[in-house]
Amino acid sequence: MTDRFAILVRHGAYNQKPDTPSALQPYGLTDAGKVQAQELGAEIADIARQEGIRLAPEILCSRQLRAWQTAALLGQSLGEVLGSDFTITEDEALAERSVGALANLTLREIEQVIADDPRTASLPGDWKSNSHHRLPVQGAESLMEAGQRVAAFMDQKMTDLDDEAGPNARIFVGHGASIRHAAHCLGVLSFDQIRQLSMHHARALVLKLDENGTWTHHGGDWKQRQPLETATD
Repeated sequence: MTDRFAILVRHGAYNQKPDTPSALQPYGLTDAGKVQAQELGAEIADIARQEGIRLAPEILCSRQLRAWQTAALLGQSLGEVLGSDFTITEDEALAERSVGALANLTLREIEQVIADDPRTASLPGDWKSNSHHRLPVQGAESLMEAGQRVAAFMDQKMTDLDDEAGPNARIFVGHGASIRHAAHCLGVLSFDQIRQLSMHHARALVLKLDENGTWTHHGGDWKQRQPLETATD
């Protein structure tokens, strides 16, 4: 197996409901987010040319509107630059960490629901950022479980690139927290780096999968998170 490349993209800026886990929020990109996604097409085209990367014509994204819009806009601009067509395929495997039955409630509402439920213990203070905590409701998962889901999906889709003469790279459009945890599951980030780093909106981050099955950071910059910065992904 020759080297293969995963181009990871966090969706563009979107109309996020304040003080609410991003998870399954249904809102679309802001005007700034749309511009970010359009400009990303040229960025990825430059990466492909400089690195000699052969892009698969299918862009994979989560089913959240913000991710689909990002994929569609970057695919359109990328196609215009490279003179080729790109299709968009949505998959739930690329979703952000799910809070299950509590989706789209504010942090305060979530904490109140749990406090009012006699079956559950009080939530820990770091429940939202704790990589291993899972809300005690149907359909919820931990951040690490979300990362494992995304990592498994990436492994599968990269394995599908089995023709040495064909494409050797895929574009994945998803969400910051689940992608960071996936990078940890793939051996690219240490556990401590999950909290130290974030992702820029609609910028390309490239991971390499070598012939030995080892993943490494190949290109693009992680966003350095400030010590007191509140996570929005």
